[in-house]
Amino acid sequence: MKKMEGRAVLCLILAAALVIGLIVFGVKFVKDGDDWASFYANAHVYSGGRLAVGSVYDRNGVELLTNDGDGPHYNEDENIRKATMQVVGDYGMNVSTAVNYAFRSEIIGYNILTGTNGFLFADNRELNLTIDAEASKTAYEAMGNRNGFVGVYNWRTGDILCMVSKPTYDPAYPEQAENAESGSYINKILSAVATPGSTFKLVTTAAAIENKADLDSWSFRCTGSYEIDGEKVTCQSAHGNVDIYGALSKSCNCAYASLTLELGAGAMNEIVDQLGLTSSYDINGIESVPGSFNFDTYNINLGWAGVGQFEDQVNPLSLMVYMGAIAGGGTASSPVLLSGSDGGSVDLLDSDTALKMDALMRNNVTSNYGDRNYPGLELRAKSGTAEGAPGRTPDAWFCGYSGDLAFVVCVEKGGYGSSVAGPVANKVLQAIVAQE
Repeated sequence: MKKMEGRAVLCLILAAALVIGLIVFGVKFVKDGDDWASFYANAHVYSGGRLAVGSVYDRNGVELLTNDGDGPHYNEDENIRKATMQVVGDYGMNVSTAVNYAFRSEIIGYNILTGTNGFLFADNRELNLTIDAEASKTAYEAMGNRNGFVGVYNWRTGDILCMVSKPTYDPAYPEQAENAESGSYINKILSAVATPGSTFKLVTTAAAIENKADLDSWSFRCTGSYEIDGEKVTCQSAHGNVDIYGALSKSCNCAYASLTLELGAGAMNEIVDQLGLTSSYDINGIESVPGSFNFDTYNINLGWAGVGQFEDQVNPLSLMVYMGAIAGGGTASSPVLLSGSDGGSVDLLDSDTALKMDALMRNNVTSNYGDRNYPGLELRAKSGTAEGAPGRTPDAWFCGYSGDLAFVVCVEKGGYGSSVAGPVANKVLQAIVAQE
């Protein structure tokens, strides 16, 4: 009898272990099934360690990548291939944020019910992106032989239309990877941070609007330099008396250093957090990198930080979304890369602050950059000249929005913002608008 009881207990224990094991397996299957299916050893979807199924298309149905047993096949246009390499990915899957790596399970058509045989339920192995291949090509060509990045997204829908980084290389020729320039595997819009230069004055301006009640009557007299504790913040020339419109349109470092000291480190820390500049964005599961800032420092450094120098490090995507939020009255859609997806929205600004920012940025164009250089765009923008190491040519920045399109452009070692990065932005925006 005791033997039977012992066997019964043992059977119950084994049955319980089996049930627990099945539950654990079921949870793991639901949670990690897509990773198992997309593991490189899966011969159903890989050949020689490379994806052998699936295609990737842009928003207009332009084929960017097709995988088969002979390897990946890219678009026939060399410049489209180079322009979209960091978005689509390369032969060796070296870009961790590229779709052929980050969206492997989607490309192979994985379904929790049918595995990689999704065609049984009318699924397919096609991935449709929000990217515009022709606009990306235009951005690549507009950059010429210079490095940097170009980002454009529709702040109403969240669709990322252009995400071009240089340096790059032609993924159709894997042998080029061996001699690819450093940085070729980085999607700078998502995965880089950089000194923003005077584009950051748009951040300091927002802090001033929200914290300085008398901003409309504020003025500053620029003599070309502004002394802080025995050290100087300098401008290229003396701007004379400026109000907030003049300080921003003339990009007066002295005025903004003074304004930053008045606002204080607390207000500056609050505004970069509020505007999402210290946070990551989730783009269909791909995380952007956050920016970083140091305002808790000596006054001279705080002054330069408010100008967009010192230790300011901005992520381009975050800055682009901020531009979209100004355009949207304080709210913008979060960026997405997969066509038809919804990333939700972000509330970054009070509507009154956004309205004031819109007027200030429009004034930059009408009084400084010139509408004639951006025909038909009704542009709102701010340029930046980001100083780096001594002797290094500054980076040229340009960011803003036109209609539903928010953008950010940086030409590394390009010199002065609006004259260098501005034409790049204009060409890309015109190319997108022409298709609408």
